[in-house]
Amino acid sequence: MTFWGVISDFLANLFSFDQAHPLLFTQFYFWAFLFLVFAGFSLIGNRILLRNTWLFISSIFFYYKTSGIFVFLLLFVITFNFFSAKAIARCRRRAAAAVATEDRGRTASTPYLAGRALSPGGSAASTFWMVLSVIIDLSILAYFKYAYFLADVVGNLLGTEIIVRDIFGMDAIILPVGISFFTFQAISYVVDVKRGRIDPIRNYLDFGFYLSFFPQLVAGPIVRATEFASQLHKPYNLSRRWFGIAVFWIMNGLLKKIILSDYLAVNLCDRVFAAPMMYSGFENLAALFCYSLQVYADFSGYTDIAIGVALLMGFYLPKNFNSPYKARNAGEFWKRWHMTLSNWLKDYLYIPLGGNRNGTPGTWIVIFGMALIAIFLSGSWVVALVIGLVAIGIGLWALFQPSARRKIVTNINSMNTMLLGGLWHGASWNFVIWGGLNGLGMIVYKIWKGWNVYVRVAVCTGVAVALYALTRLTPAPAWNLFYVWMLIILAGAFIRMIIVSTLSAAAALTPRGALKSVDAPR
Repeated sequence: MTFWGVISDFLANLFSFDQAHPLLFTQFYFWAFLFLVFAGFSLIGNRILLRNTWLFISSIFFYYKTSGIFVFLLLFVITFNFFSAKAIARCRRRAAAAVATEDRGRTASTPYLAGRALSPGGSAASTFWMVLSVIIDLSILAYFKYAYFLADVVGNLLGTEIIVRDIFGMDAIILPVGISFFTFQAISYVVDVKRGRIDPIRNYLDFGFYLSFFPQLVAGPIVRATEFASQLHKPYNLSRRWFGIAVFWIMNGLLKKIILSDYLAVNLCDRVFAAPMMYSGFENLAALFCYSLQVYADFSGYTDIAIGVALLMGFYLPKNFNSPYKARNAGEFWKRWHMTLSNWLKDYLYIPLGGNRNGTPGTWIVIFGMALIAIFLSGSWVVALVIGLVAIGIGLWALFQPSARRKIVTNINSMNTMLLGGLWHGASWNFVIWGGLNGLGMIVYKIWKGWNVYVRVAVCTGVAVALYALTRLTPAPAWNLFYVWMLIILAGAFIRMIIVSTLSAAAALTPRGALKSVDAPR
């Protein structure tokens, strides 16, 4: 083969999409790509517009090598949200000018109107553009990620089969890499512009660079414009100390991913999950716990690498994990695990649903919709009875104790957030159930904190008896699992009750002033 033939083949391979060799952080191809990107970055220096343009083009190329034709979907999301934010800002400025003109005309007759500020919402036109942007972004996410799941749910409810066809002529809908991350970033951007928290990014290339920045494009963290926009025009400055920190993040992520996550997956988890009946109960339990460690090492490893690579180029991405398995309860866990997602769900889902203030129509639509779907799809009178009794109990509690309504609504909003957060992680009922269990854990812990040790023991005993009855009346592995865990919790609560009772009795028998006399200096 001639020299030009070799060059031609090299260029053809370089600019073609190979699904078998995507640009993953753990492959040599990515580090070769990063070397070339950093070389160009170093030559450009602090020419800001040229630097951002180079990183934007590099990020688009990275996504093309990772997802092929779906690069056009990313470009569409960038373009649509860029101009939508511009339209929102323009409508808000017009509304502000109209309010200012109206105030000047009325100041003489109604002085109290002078200086009236524009509300964060702006105008109906800006609301229209924001809602349209959110609908488009969520529709893209729903089609590519949830089309089959939604078709399954609706088909089962209606008792028919719904066939989903790919609009691009492919055999099946392919999930674009990182779609959950860049659509959530786009939504937070237009909503923040609408709320007046940030001015729209003026330059298309700057905005494209923000939304497609390749280190965090595939696996996060979710970066908001309020955190990143101020860095777009910051001169490059990386001290020796921060260079060392960047290398540490990268090495830490690679060690987590390659040594810990991949080793556990290949040598334990995958083998046991593929044929669980071939292994003992202890090995199945070990695989279950190690899978939790595998998922953490895999996910946090990728985000650690992303933070380190971005830091090498002078950009700071938010920390995404903070030793989540050191958390003492479910609520603290979600302040440590995938923190950028937790904060996103709090600001753009939990608070709009009412947060800890009140309920909204969305609060009841989500919770009742999920409950009804679960009842219909389960086909079990036990599930329907349990959900019905829980709903009746909560309703009576809120009816006869108005002071508790706010807590009830707050807990429902928390449950809704966790259910939808679970669905974000994957298009399956397993993820919804996982999110619901996390939400239930958060609610139970809040209630548990308000009880003394005697109430805790009494409640645990009652629940344990009920679960034991279920294991006998309707035998199922889930009831056995819950029963065993409840016995463990009951044992812990009982031991704590004995300790508290002993200390209380000792304190009651100790004469007043005795402790002071012992500790008093002689």
